[in-house]
Amino acid sequence: MANMAQAVRMALHYGEEHLGVRDIFGQDVGAPLGGVFTATQGLKYAWNTPLDERGIVGMAMGIAMTGERCVAEIQFCDYIFNTIDLLKIAGNTHWVSNGNYSLPFVLKTPVGAGIRGSIYHSHSFDAWASRLPGWKVVMPSTPVDAYGLMISAIEDPNPVLFLEPKALLRVKGQELLPGEPAEKDLKAMIDAPIGDRRHWKPKWPKIEEFRVPIGEAKIVREGTELTLVTYGRHVTFCGQVVEELEKEGHSVELIDLRTIYPYDWKTLKASIRKTRKVLFVNEDTEVTNFAEHLSYRATQELFYELDAAPEVMAGKNLPGIGLHPNLEDASVPQNADIKETALRLLRERP
Repeated sequence: MANMAQAVRMALHYGEEHLGVRDIFGQDVGAPLGGVFTATQGLKYAWNTPLDERGIVGMAMGIAMTGERCVAEIQFCDYIFNTIDLLKIAGNTHWVSNGNYSLPFVLKTPVGAGIRGSIYHSHSFDAWASRLPGWKVVMPSTPVDAYGLMISAIEDPNPVLFLEPKALLRVKGQELLPGEPAEKDLKAMIDAPIGDRRHWKPKWPKIEEFRVPIGEAKIVREGTELTLVTYGRHVTFCGQVVEELEKEGHSVELIDLRTIYPYDWKTLKASIRKTRKVLFVNEDTEVTNFAEHLSYRATQELFYELDAAPEVMAGKNLPGIGLHPNLEDASVPQNADIKETALRLLRERP
């Protein structure tokens, strides 16, 4: 099975071959490294930039204004914050130009904790991203979704933020991409060897056309007593909790949002109406968290149908995440935290 980095790489190759992508760039994106997580290794149109996040975003905007499609990378989302004003301009360009200019580019960046990256490589960006009108924002939790969402992001006429969970980029999926060869064959075909790579070239498999629509959530597991909404690496955490709760006699519906904006309210609303309780989980900081908006909307629209107040479980409101595993684990929701809150909601009666 492909891991998420390999899936992104194959989607980008598909973009080069079929969708007109001629520029894939960022710090260490081109040869020889092919990205710190190898997600751009071996790509025909990948090239390296200086360490200049504002230059990377500005270049992507300029290319997109000419009508060309490109994919840019900020090596870690922790360093995207000095581009906020440019991101705002990218999001409003179509609107302020009265529809005369679109910016069809993808900005990909690894996000979140889970790699023991300490204070400078553990930030989340989903809450900030949700406050950038004009952008579409996606975050996959599986390699298959990463492949399908990247294809959709490249084709979209709007700027799309493609948030890659750092902790999942090297994790293998549980299902094959359409047309994916066996695992050993895939590694030999598209992973560069260690050492001298000067004469290495990838042998790309013929992966079939596949898309995950932007704005469409996925019901990972159906249930009747509680709705659990999450995305990114916490889909794995919540999935493990749901399995434990099922063994204890509880029925919990797990939803992978996949798109942070425009989010799939239709699916969320139907599920919350069914279970009458909801818990939102993510690892961004708890103050002004994106899930607070979802919780507010659930309360506003479904108040008289709820059996318990909607709850949000998110990262602690701290200046950063410490290097020691205990500090990191105490900063973002873990399985035990999620299970404790879910059990409390399950036991609550109106």
